[in-house]
Amino acid sequence: MATVGYARVSTEDQTTDSQKDELRAAACTEIFEEKASGANRSRPELAKLLHRIGRGDVLVVVRIDRLARSLSHLLQVIEDLEGRGAHFRSLHDPIDTSSPQGKFAMQVLGAAAELERALIRERTKAGLRAAKARGRVGGNPALRAREPKAIRRAAVVRDAAYFAELNLSAPGWLPVVRQLRPDHSWSTVVRVLNGRGRSRTWTTERLVRAVKRFVREGLADKALLDRAPRRTRADHAAILISGIAQANPTLSLRAIGAQLDAMRVKPPRGGERWSASSVRSQLRRAQRLGHVISSAAPFQPGSSMPTTGIVTGTLTE
Repeated sequence: MATVGYARVSTEDQTTDSQKDELRAAACTEIFEEKASGANRSRPELAKLLHRIGRGDVLVVVRIDRLARSLSHLLQVIEDLEGRGAHFRSLHDPIDTSSPQGKFAMQVLGAAAELERALIRERTKAGLRAAKARGRVGGNPALRAREPKAIRRAAVVRDAAYFAELNLSAPGWLPVVRQLRPDHSWSTVVRVLNGRGRSRTWTTERLVRAVKRFVREGLADKALLDRAPRRTRADHAAILISGIAQANPTLSLRAIGAQLDAMRVKPPRGGERWSASSVRSQLRRAQRLGHVISSAAPFQPGSSMPTTGIVTGTLTE
């Protein structure tokens, strides 16, 4: 467990000294400093902090406006922390998600944010209807005129939004990429990610682009982009199953089989559905190919047992 501080000011002329003093007094063992507008969600130091923080850690700020300017952004960051098993605390606001009172405060804020989004949608629709009735066309006139400055500005905004969305979704895909690359091909990693049933549907091109962006930002190791070893077609199922087991070592043999069925992967020896014994056989094959996962417990007979440890050491029956 660690208490991690985040201090932010909007301009280069301002300093974070007073914030750092308060964060140190709150027992923060590490402090990330940022000089960026609160309206800008693409903040490198905040991105590094969110990748650094882990289960049981606490992110501390002096005030919530140091973390986010909008309620929706604040809730997104806190949901990201909760997904990691981490907590959030603001020193000058009644928010501490490690306490029941703090969780209640977040529920109230969540309801307020939903109301805010609904009101914005209604105002936007009303404005568009009024403009249309008066014969006005929506959009940016400079963009419609293809002015270079407006095009560059729009590209910067799109890029910042893309990185912000990637950063928020990273807890769902980046750990899997780090676990599987470069031992597994991009197509295998994509199938493992899509087979987990998350909302985002990946393609190889989208995933490679996302990883390249994280490497460029210094948030991922460049080795993830190395070329994967060449494998024969006969090894495909074993490599895919190894990837699934590595991405989630707690899955049972039956659960892996169910995921393969959902991905419409056919068993190598025929049949319509994967059995626990077929999965076990392919994990043995993965071991011979050099694909292993960390061993946490010995495998015991029975398909309901987790796969952790199946493909390391000696298989016990």
